[in-house]
Amino acid sequence: MTTLTTRSVPVHLEEDTSLLPLPWRRMAWVTWRQHRVALVGLAVLLGALAVYLWLQGRQIHHAYGIAIACHPASSGACVNAVNDFTSTYNIMARQLLPLLLQAVPALIGAFLGAPVLARELETGTFRYAWTQGFGRWRWTLAKLVSLAVLAAAAAALIGLLFSWYYQPFIADGQTNSLAASTFDLRGVAFASWTLVAFAIGGLAGLLIRRVVPALVATLATYAGLVLVVAVFLRQHYLTPLIARQQNLTVSALVTGNWGTKGGRTVFSFTGEPSYNVLGQFCPSGVGVKPSSGLLGGFAQCLRQHGYTLWASYQPANRFWPFQWIEGGWLLALSVLLIAATVWLVRRRVT
Repeated sequence: MTTLTTRSVPVHLEEDTSLLPLPWRRMAWVTWRQHRVALVGLAVLLGALAVYLWLQGRQIHHAYGIAIACHPASSGACVNAVNDFTSTYNIMARQLLPLLLQAVPALIGAFLGAPVLARELETGTFRYAWTQGFGRWRWTLAKLVSLAVLAAAAAALIGLLFSWYYQPFIADGQTNSLAASTFDLRGVAFASWTLVAFAIGGLAGLLIRRVVPALVATLATYAGLVLVVAVFLRQHYLTPLIARQQNLTVSALVTGNWGTKGGRTVFSFTGEPSYNVLGQFCPSGVGVKPSSGLLGGFAQCLRQHGYTLWASYQPANRFWPFQWIEGGWLLALSVLLIAATVWLVRRRVT
């Protein structure tokens, strides 16, 4: 036997039939060891958010309880209580915090999902890891699924906590439950968006094979998907209802407005009417209540000139149907992306 034909594996190991594939529980330990920094960072981030939401939420609920329990509502003390609740928590609690939370799924997808495979491929360690008894596709599946479940479970808890935290603002009529700024932060949607962000990161890491470009691609892809859903898709999950604009409440999500006169559509617009439209159909000098707002004043002016303002809208009671629809298709997309990643790892020549 020459040097070239000598066995590279010791005989006693090659013939040892007790050497079984790596158990799944051992793979969980390997996953933790490789990604412990990102997981600890995720735990710190979400833990800090949870503490803040709990402490600030108690104050918000307390202030709102005082405001609605005050009688008579027209008294100076009650007006001050309502104004205190509205002004104290309007900027940071109602507007800035939801904006910051929107970035959490994207950060999880970029910093936890993208490096899962990109780091192995960029450093070349996959040549060792994927040739072990566990196999390349099971290695990939174990890491992606375990990390995805952890991220989605943590996000689900944050989503439920934020739903409780934000409820007084919806009950007070400052916003509606279907508003694009907070809909994907509540209920099951937050966990679903976190899951799909992680899945996008995993696939991007495999395709790009470098951590930083995969991270950037994950952020860009996720942001694009969120924008498309919020602007074009979500409002069409169910057929919108139609009603006269003056009959709608602030809890409804208005998707379109149009005006008719004599049974004929004269104009249409989305959102608030522009001042050009207001000036065209409502000449100056028409009295409008200042408290009615631009759209409300526009509707009053139109009625005085024989027009009828209609609106298509999604009612507030469709919040949970919309949540399950969005959560369902995001879950299916996540499963598809993870399956595609595993399939590419198994089939692709590295």
